[in-house]
Amino acid sequence: MSKKVLVIGEAREGSLRNVTFEAIAAANIVSDGGEVVGVLCGDGDLNEMGQEMVYYGASKVITVSNPDLKTYTSDGYAQAVYQVIQDESPEGIIMGHTAIGKDLTPKLASKLESGLISDATEVVAEGGDIVFTRPIYSGKAFEKKVVTEGLVFATIRPNNIPALTRDDSLAGSVSEKEVEISNIRTIIKDILRKSSDGVDLSEAKVIVAGGRGVKSAEGFEPLDKLAEVLGGTVGASRGACDAGYCDYSLQIGQTGKVVTPDLYIACGISGAIQHLAGMSNSKVIVAINKDPEANIFNVADYGIVGDLFDVVPKLIEEIKEMKVNA
Repeated sequence: MSKKVLVIGEAREGSLRNVTFEAIAAANIVSDGGEVVGVLCGDGDLNEMGQEMVYYGASKVITVSNPDLKTYTSDGYAQAVYQVIQDESPEGIIMGHTAIGKDLTPKLASKLESGLISDATEVVAEGGDIVFTRPIYSGKAFEKKVVTEGLVFATIRPNNIPALTRDDSLAGSVSEKEVEISNIRTIIKDILRKSSDGVDLSEAKVIVAGGRGVKSAEGFEPLDKLAEVLGGTVGASRGACDAGYCDYSLQIGQTGKVVTPDLYIACGISGAIQHLAGMSNSKVIVAINKDPEANIFNVADYGIVGDLFDVVPKLIEEIKEMKVNA
């Protein structure tokens, strides 16, 4: 049975995050041929980003521009999106399982008195039902969820559900809605962003991660170079962050970021269970460690027993040579 499904888009610094397009793909599965309605909140002209959502499979997009939505607050965004939901009366809502998604969707679910399936890694149609798969017990097992009645409300983990192919011949309306925002209790006084040219960890296709085995902040330099030639970004274990080798914004694991890249290269990481919880669902895992008994080898698809400071430079040279000869 076809449904109207709302997709809550997410932008960063004027560009849509990839997970927005992945959410549209998931919404098309949930809608079963019904209408997929995108919603974008922010300040200023959002029409170009709204049109991009159409090109990726949204039937129409509603933009909500308001000075109080320039910077994300759960109060402001919840009010804006809730008003769109009231107008559209969707039977489903999909959003990315990002920092904003994890903050906003429970608030909306509470206002809507709805259940919420969080962190879905797969969405499939089976026998008339929409089945969501999500990890439990720190990724050691998976459970399948089906909404039997009421609103289908879910967040999807970035980099798991393939986006539809962009098609700029697709037609769909992009309209602006005025909303009233009031009683915002959160005041944003200043935003400090860490300067980085790398890809966002949660959406990266390739991640080169370092652990205590990098020995120092300078030890991350060859990892940076490897990530650069692979078009990826650098992450770290909590041990490396605790040791002061890198910033905690790079931390991957149970108390850091959960990632599912196409390629994960673990350098000098022993494989503590807390770290595995954040990366064990990566599509291909390569481990580089001097200790042949390191636990990381138990989850790795490929293992290299050796000193990362010998192995990584050789990998860089081989990859560069392959690119030249390609």
